[in-house]
Amino acid sequence: MTIRRLPEGTINRIAAGEVIERPASVVKELVENAIDAGSHQIDVHLVDGGRTLIRVADDGKGMDADELALAVERHATSKLPDDDLVNIQNLGFRGEALPSIGAVSRLKITSRARGCNEAHEIRIEGGHVHDVRPASGGDGTDIEVRDLFYAVPARLKFLKTERAETGEVAAIMRRLAMARPNIGFTLMSGERQLINLAKNTADVEGQKKRLSDIMGADFIENSVAIDAAREPFSIQGFASLPTLNRSQSTMQFMFVNGRAVKDRTLLGAVRGAYSDFLMKQRFPMVALFITCPPEYVDVNVHPAKAEVRFRDQRSVNSMIVSSIREAIGFAGHRTASTNSENTINAFRQTHQGQYAPPQGAHFSPTRPGISGHAFNEDAQNYAAPYGTQSFDGLAATSADTSAHNAPLNDDVDKPLGAARAQFHENYILTQTKNGIVIVDQHAAHERLVLEKLKAQRQANAIAMQPLLVPEVIAMDPASVERFASVADELAQAGLVLEPFGPDAIVVREVPALLAGAKIANLINDLSNDLDTIGEGLSLNERFEHVLATMACHGSVRSGRRLKPEEMNALLRDMESTPYSGQCNHGRPTYVELSLADIERLFSRR
Repeated sequence: MTIRRLPEGTINRIAAGEVIERPASVVKELVENAIDAGSHQIDVHLVDGGRTLIRVADDGKGMDADELALAVERHATSKLPDDDLVNIQNLGFRGEALPSIGAVSRLKITSRARGCNEAHEIRIEGGHVHDVRPASGGDGTDIEVRDLFYAVPARLKFLKTERAETGEVAAIMRRLAMARPNIGFTLMSGERQLINLAKNTADVEGQKKRLSDIMGADFIENSVAIDAAREPFSIQGFASLPTLNRSQSTMQFMFVNGRAVKDRTLLGAVRGAYSDFLMKQRFPMVALFITCPPEYVDVNVHPAKAEVRFRDQRSVNSMIVSSIREAIGFAGHRTASTNSENTINAFRQTHQGQYAPPQGAHFSPTRPGISGHAFNEDAQNYAAPYGTQSFDGLAATSADTSAHNAPLNDDVDKPLGAARAQFHENYILTQTKNGIVIVDQHAAHERLVLEKLKAQRQANAIAMQPLLVPEVIAMDPASVERFASVADELAQAGLVLEPFGPDAIVVREVPALLAGAKIANLINDLSNDLDTIGEGLSLNERFEHVLATMACHGSVRSGRRLKPEEMNALLRDMESTPYSGQCNHGRPTYVELSLADIERLFSRR
């Protein structure tokens, strides 16, 4: 076969295939152009999911007749005044969008430049450009894209349903709108209005309002503000408390110099920031805006400009991780208010139906409603020093764990209140100034132990306790080899062990915080963790996994009875410990119910 030049029409259609994949691609390109034009209002209208009609109207600076003719030529743009591909300060800069769209559809552009007395229009049908002619129209630009892909019908069969294509357009518009709170956006699908975002101010309050409109009011109410800088980069935005999370990553938004990106490296940094707080397959909600001089980021590495490449990627990733962790740390014991709302809703659902006592239940008018003595007498006790000024979760307790007869003191004015009772051998009921709090004692203490271990490790001072009798634990040869390969790392975490023949290990020392725990159970869980996390994680991440597993075994167990002073010590430690609003697995450690909510349940309000 001989080499030949392709016809111009074929060239244009090939180029269009790189830019225009579906209706959402068209909307993205046209809305980005409208944003670059300085618009204050952008309106999008779809028919048949964008197959039949896509219309984008804006009130931007518009174009005169000469600019209109140039705009539909390939690689004609007003956004590279110095032809400098390093100094890119606009969303659209390649000059491919309009000619690519015109190559596969029937395109009409009507525009009037600010200060001009008349508008003009130009049409393109399947790549054939008509002459510019006068038209009627107000300031700004109105673009109609009809019969998308009529010139390349093979592409039509790859489109999804009308609902799916419309949903993708809506998702694109929301991402674009999040970075531009000072622009109003609407989206119509047929006769239905799907998006109506009013123009806000460009300050922090305007940004919060726009994020609240798109991500929900719960996000703003249950998120922490991110504001950090590390020359030449800075990052602002909001990140949800760990207890506000989703089963998918669809509520994670990243922006670089105002450009919405779906960059796996940046999302990986977010995942790393929450690695110590969330269960697997749970995702936080974030909206992060990274800014830097244009020369420090390459936005031209992806055909759809969805990914970017930083000159110093490691610095950006580190800034994301540290800023999120620091902000969550400042939140202290704060947990998502949605947990309380879910609790109230559960009560209301129960009250909607007829109540029937459990089979075999017996009620006595003289039986107290709350008893601190209905506990399992066989609950296992652990014994270990934990410090006289904090909650001694592993110490032996007396039989009387009731706190409801204890006098109230100043603790009731503290954020987590004063302990009043322990029930079902795992939950602490506290009274606050304005309501009640229910604390999961195991989840709460698990976080406290982990933070103590992390602090000791940071200071290279993990307190260790030799076992009076070293414990030999049998396991398969592969597990023995895994432990042998990480023995030095485990020793730095306070766990000293070594192989004991081909099918066993011997544990000689453990962290003092874990003394009294069942060592065999701890080792078996660590073996599963080491098999799961493998070598793909950094040394620090592996340490975090090991410490989290150790903390779980070192924490006070469900079924443990606590004295009133122990309950209150646990509450005070929670109030002074970062991240204590959620356990190591991302579960909330407490639920708070306001007195007003409780009164509503009983129709007192």
